[in-house]
This record gives sequence, C-alpha cells and structure tokens, in this order.
Amino acid sequence: MTRIATPATIDAAPAEAKPLLEAVSKQLGSVPNLFRVVANSPSALEGYLGLSSALSKGTLPAATRERIALAVAEINGCSYCLAAHTFLGKKFAKLDEAEILANRNGHSGDPKADAAVQFAAAVTTARGHVSDHDLRAVKLAGYDDAQVVEIVLHVALNTLTNYVNEVAKTEVDFPAVSALAA
Repeated sequence: MTRIATPATIDAAPAEAKPLLEAVSKQLGSVPNLFRVVANSPSALEGYLGLSSALSKGTLPAATRERIALAVAEINGCSYCLAAHTFLGKKFAKLDEAEILANRNGHSGDPKADAAVQFAAAVTTARGHVSDHDLRAVKLAGYDDAQVVEIVLHVALNTLTNYVNEVAKTEVDFPAVSALAA
C-alpha cells in the first residue's frame, strides 16, 4: 500500500498541479501513479516534468534513454520504474526481451548503447564517483561531453523517480516485473 497520497483523479490533486497533470494525460493518454504521487508538490511535479522535457530534446536516442532508465531502476531496486520502463521500452523504444534483460544487467546488445548503459550503471553504483577509465570508455564509444552530461542527468532523473516511488511505495500501474537476483 502506498505511503504517500496518490490523488485518484486530476481534480483531486492540488490546484497548481492540475494543468500539469492534464498535460501529462494529453501526452500519454493517462496519468500514471508516479505523476499523481509527485503532484502532491506542484513545484516538484513542475521540476520533474521540466527536466524530463528538456532531456527529451537532447541528443541521446529515445531507446538509449530507456536503456539507461532500466539499468538505473534495476540497480536502485525500484519495482515501479522497472515495470514502467519495461513497458515503455517495449512499446515506444521497440526494445526486445533480450535487450531489456541486457539493459537491466547494465549492458546493451548495441555496442555504442552498451557504453552509455555501462557508464550510467557506473555513475549510479559509484554515486557519481566514476573512474577516469569509465569516462574514457564512454567517450571512446563516440559520446561527446554534452552527451556524457546528458547520461549523468538521465541517471539523476531516474534516480529521483526511483527514490520517490520507493519512499511512497507507489502502486504499480504497469505490468509487474520481478527484480533480477542479486
């Protein structure tokens, strides 16, 4: 059971969050529970949506962004985000089961994406304290400084949602996914 209120409808959310949730509904066709929980703080929802929107305009492909989200969710043990990004990875990024499993293990079947996912996993596990080798490897794979910064910000964005969902124990409203064995 959730530990932080999840407004049942857009109308049940704080007034300042309603237009933001309406925009989410228009874009996604529904309002997943993550957004409803974060809507408890309209400022937090605005910040989350702003960063998410800005990063979607970056140069990392959508599939790579989903791969990073899967790796980070697995490392951080977020059942909500694992379910959500498995669903989104299949439906929108067209990732297959083997690729999703590789991503959850911090890898990818695509050599360039593999470097991004490994770097994202290193950032997550080392809490940003990556080695020179980690940084050199992602750059040798063809990522420039701007893309390295984007990878780090995707780790931060996904860690934010992982933590919110784990603190709140957000009810999973996507097909459930089991965590991998440690």
